[in-house]
Amino acid sequence: MKYVTSLSDADITTLQQMHAPHPSRRARMRAHSLLLSHERYTIPHIARIYQVDQRRVSAWMDRWQAWGRVGLYDRPRRGRPPLCTAEEQQKVSAYLNDSPTDVKKVVEAMEQKTQKRGSTKTSKRLIKKSHVWQRLKKAPAQAPEPHTYSRSQAMMARWQARERHGACALWDGDGTGFCFEPYLPDAWPPRGTSLQVPTSSQSRRLHVCGFLKRNNDLHPYMIEGSVDTAVIIECFAQLREQLDKRSSVLRDNAPMHRSKACMQQMPKWVRQG
Repeated sequence: MKYVTSLSDADITTLQQMHAPHPSRRARMRAHSLLLSHERYTIPHIARIYQVDQRRVSAWMDRWQAWGRVGLYDRPRRGRPPLCTAEEQQKVSAYLNDSPTDVKKVVEAMEQKTQKRGSTKTSKRLIKKSHVWQRLKKAPAQAPEPHTYSRSQAMMARWQARERHGACALWDGDGTGFCFEPYLPDAWPPRGTSLQVPTSSQSRRLHVCGFLKRNNDLHPYMIEGSVDTAVIIECFAQLREQLDKRSSVLRDNAPMHRSKACMQQMPKWVRQG
């Protein structure tokens, strides 16, 4: 009957340390099997204890004899063969460029093309090699005119300098809307790039117009329904009642901010400070 070769006191201590706290369950099992064999437990007996084949217990003894403690650890494995070839993995990236927000469409396209059915998790593992998940950003319909944009930046810098010296209060005025359904989808753009979606209007939204200082002092106004020029004028009127010093408001280039009714209010707002 085959038994493990005679163990020294140092070998027994090493195996006992592996059997007790080692994180690998298989390493603990193999170390204990060698200790049992040292106590003259037979291979069939050890195989019944751990419910493994007798040849496996014999192999553990051989590996201990050949490599010592290292032989009790799992060897590196190749793992499961990839589902898709290198050429097919490149097609996954091409399909993702057509449908960056829907991995399920990528899976369906791969199945139709290669007759291989994979899961969305498999596709995501392939996608992560060249793409990164992120929330999409909204982009304006067209870029601002460079000269006008530079002039606006210089004007904002002057007003911020006046605010720092206490000459006036500076507010940023803008509006936003909230809805129960998210309107910024997820997508998988290639690494180093970003995707953007055009802005669009949403129905049944709760709108908020607000004025914010750079010290985070916020005056919000909640509006049920659409926001038009009349609403903007009324928000400015309510803000005026809460001001204690001459103030300036920076607004974006929205059509309602450039409307005729808003422009007609400008002289009145200037007189009121």
